[in-house]
Amino acid sequence: MQITSLVPGGQALTTLNDPTNPAHGKKLFLWNALPGELVTDFQLTKKKSSYLEGIATKISRPSKYRTEPKDACFLSTSPWQIMTYPFELEQKRLLVAESLRQAHIDLDRLATSGVAVAPVKTDGIEWGYRNKMEYALYWDHSDQKIYLAFHTRGTHQKLPLKPLESSENAEKLKTLPSSIERPEIAQKALKIVQELNSQRAEARTYQSLLLRCNQQGIISGGLLENHQPHPVFPNLEDKILEKPYSYSPNGFFQINLPVYELALEEIKSHINTDKVLDLYAGVGTIGLSVASDRHLTLVESNPAAFGELVMNVRRIEQCAGAKSPDVAHRGGHDRAIAAETRNDGLEDGGDTNGASRKAQNRTIIPLARNKYSNSPKAFLAKSEDCLSFIEPNQTVILDPPRAGCDKKLLERLLEITPKTIIYLSCNPSTQARDVAILTNAEKTALTTKYKITKISPYNFFPKTPHIENLIILEQ
Repeated sequence: MQITSLVPGGQALTTLNDPTNPAHGKKLFLWNALPGELVTDFQLTKKKSSYLEGIATKISRPSKYRTEPKDACFLSTSPWQIMTYPFELEQKRLLVAESLRQAHIDLDRLATSGVAVAPVKTDGIEWGYRNKMEYALYWDHSDQKIYLAFHTRGTHQKLPLKPLESSENAEKLKTLPSSIERPEIAQKALKIVQELNSQRAEARTYQSLLLRCNQQGIISGGLLENHQPHPVFPNLEDKILEKPYSYSPNGFFQINLPVYELALEEIKSHINTDKVLDLYAGVGTIGLSVASDRHLTLVESNPAAFGELVMNVRRIEQCAGAKSPDVAHRGGHDRAIAAETRNDGLEDGGDTNGASRKAQNRTIIPLARNKYSNSPKAFLAKSEDCLSFIEPNQTVILDPPRAGCDKKLLERLLEITPKTIIYLSCNPSTQARDVAILTNAEKTALTTKYKITKISPYNFFPKTPHIENLIILEQ
């Protein structure tokens, strides 16, 4: 079976060619295979009515871009270890282009105006980039010891990170559970497991081991026990584009900060309005890093993330030498906003303590006064419930979850037409779907209100199929 291409999920695509097999002719998605390779055998992992999934086990004609993976656990953590780095970058560029084509966005027409999918941007670091890792723990009954482990892809089965037979691999695994996390994290994880074994602890006591480190190598995190509330670990601190941030090890924060900063620098270069609206703001690292000197509004729906957003607003403000502001609840104009968009917050999940209930009441956090007449504000709300925040002379930043933007939000953007829309996404497929609506790619309306002026992918997660893509839309 010859591999034709890679698909957005990261697997290789072919068609099962075995007339004796009832599944003959079905699409087959394989890990451990590259375009152009000839696969002669595979391990079946999933069987559906219209397709199969598996892992290639025998390849008679390997690709010239194939390389030996560093880790025995590569299929669990980083399945694209099998290809050279330049080939990985090119495949990711092609996958972004394919996602846009599938959404009926005419790339040939874009090319006539000088817009194409740019080469994938990277800081050149292929290994040891992850600042967060969560390990499973595996109990070996033969030697009565705990080992770090990852889950086998697509299953709950654990793959222990035990030294292999060769002395080279054995020596490597003494210092590095895998090759994609920061070395400080790997070393700390091994030390914790060593301590557990010295205490004769059992793996079944624990859910996982969660560790995170900042850019200076300071580590926070620890063991998560089964059937127990997760402990509150000390926050970490980092600077992003010289702005200070504090974040929880088990909260949301970018995994690869150096490449994230590359994307933020590009975003900042496209902000040409006094007013900026940051939707799906998370802990605030986009808006606060690129537009804290503007009339900035940030919207986040998760109470835990919003709490860190508030903290980061204050940190940036204090560094600017301003007095820490009071938190105002439902005052003045905000009372009307709260009435309009009250269906959010705790009913979407999150804790039920008093702090979250207060945050749900449309907390407004004023930033330090700047050269603009109005200080930025932060709101706890769903982005699609803050449609009245969208204004014509404004830059809107979108960084939604993998599912993409709510249809009501897209419709409002087309109605109000802010000057610039900056769309950063961890899922190029749903991003392409949303951008097709904003640019009228399927010609459902007589006029097109937005044009694509920039398509720039970033390699936040080397050796994996994950892609971060930035699209700039202008009137």
